[in-house]
Amino acid sequence: MPDQHSIVPYQSFLEYLKFQKRFSAHTILAYSTDLQQGFDYFRSAYGVGDPAALSAAMIRSWLADGKANGLSPRSLNRKISTFKSFFKYLVRQGNLSTSPMSTITSPKTSKRLPVFIKEEEALQLLKGLQAGSDSWESLNAQTILTLLYSTGIRLSELIGLKHEQIDIGRASLKVLGKGNKERVLPISPHLQTVLQQYQQIKREKFGDAQGTVLVTDKGKPLYPKYVWNLVNKYLGGATTLDKKSPHVLRHTFATHLMNQGADLNAVKELLGHSSLAATQVYTHNTIGKLQEIHRKAHPKS
Repeated sequence: MPDQHSIVPYQSFLEYLKFQKRFSAHTILAYSTDLQQGFDYFRSAYGVGDPAALSAAMIRSWLADGKANGLSPRSLNRKISTFKSFFKYLVRQGNLSTSPMSTITSPKTSKRLPVFIKEEEALQLLKGLQAGSDSWESLNAQTILTLLYSTGIRLSELIGLKHEQIDIGRASLKVLGKGNKERVLPISPHLQTVLQQYQQIKREKFGDAQGTVLVTDKGKPLYPKYVWNLVNKYLGGATTLDKKSPHVLRHTFATHLMNQGADLNAVKELLGHSSLAATQVYTHNTIGKLQEIHRKAHPKS
């Protein structure tokens, strides 16, 4: 059994993430898993369950063990980030005077460039969905994919979308993002039409059901696997990309905006990023497009 010293700060830290930082349940679970795995190792290898007894050498040993067992630099960095946050919390609470993480450095990772579909492929996909929206199943698919591509919202934001968050009259969509941060997104005339049609057919089929806007083709609450399968199916017919997830459509939304000259700060706000650094990953695509234009159009290229 872990001693009381390890239980109290561990649990209070997770409560702090939930109630003070307002992190999502998914993020808190990731933190909890990292902490649990770490302390399982420290107890097994060193008989230590008290954070105050941990040293930088013990933590390095755990990370080395993870690397030896095939953990990627990205996964190791997440675990380092978790423990840095945990010990920072303990120091701030007065449980510890210093953090053993101060000398722990993160391994370098190669920057993963966002995967996206070409503009012509996206337009062809939406055109095909529109043409085939005579059944509820196809209208459902059209609405879900159009929302993802036209607004760039995250999968969790899509699933949790409530009726009161959509204002057709003002052509806007209110989204509750990470950390319960609210942002307002514009809705295109095409998306307005799709949403109005969807709401009407949905009422006719399933009545005035309260709750979330989007449902499955059976009228049940939307869930992640359903959306993943749906996106994978339709992207599989529209592109040759290996990756065909809902997040690809978020990347596509951002990339196409940047390629059309959108301001980086504006894209940051639309995506709900907390820092500009997270949005800057899309600028490489813009540069690539400019290079292509330069090569085709410049007489000396």
